[in-house]
Amino acid sequence: MSTMATNQDLDPVALRQAFGVFPTGVVALAAEIDDEPVGLAASSFTSVSLDPPLVSVSVARTSKTWPDLRRARHFGVTVLADHHGAVCRQLSGPVGERFAGIDLTVTDEGAVTLDEGLVRFSCSLYREVDAGDHVIVLLQVHAVEHGAEDDAGHPLVFHRSGFGRLERSA
Repeated sequence: MSTMATNQDLDPVALRQAFGVFPTGVVALAAEIDDEPVGLAASSFTSVSLDPPLVSVSVARTSKTWPDLRRARHFGVTVLADHHGAVCRQLSGPVGERFAGIDLTVTDEGAVTLDEGLVRFSCSLYREVDAGDHVIVLLQVHAVEHGAEDDAGHPLVFHRSGFGRLERSA
């Protein structure tokens, strides 16, 4: 029988690998700041509450984008499709090139969403929660747009440090 490591024995690399066993969806979080789209990719998106309608993402404390992005009154959250692997890498790349060649919609409130996303939310900042080396960002949903379920496609999945897709079982 093996023994489970105690907190003092945790290796950050092994912990990252263990966290990576659980697949997550990937979203783009974006807003218009000073007339320019600002955003990032997050693989920590989750639904939180129906009343009030809340979703969350976790943002690294080391993010250089979040301090600018959090100034926005409204945010767009776009659930990325399985063909958006390159878009996700682009959204994680150099700030000035993150939205190059990507079709976007900007709401009157400044929420930025990707036109080809599976689901697009317009949100505002509800609360930030300190969480170790990350900040859990709770967002209140004000509007949602999604295509018909039959033609919506599959979400982009982040698993074991790579991108994949879900397959529906028969």
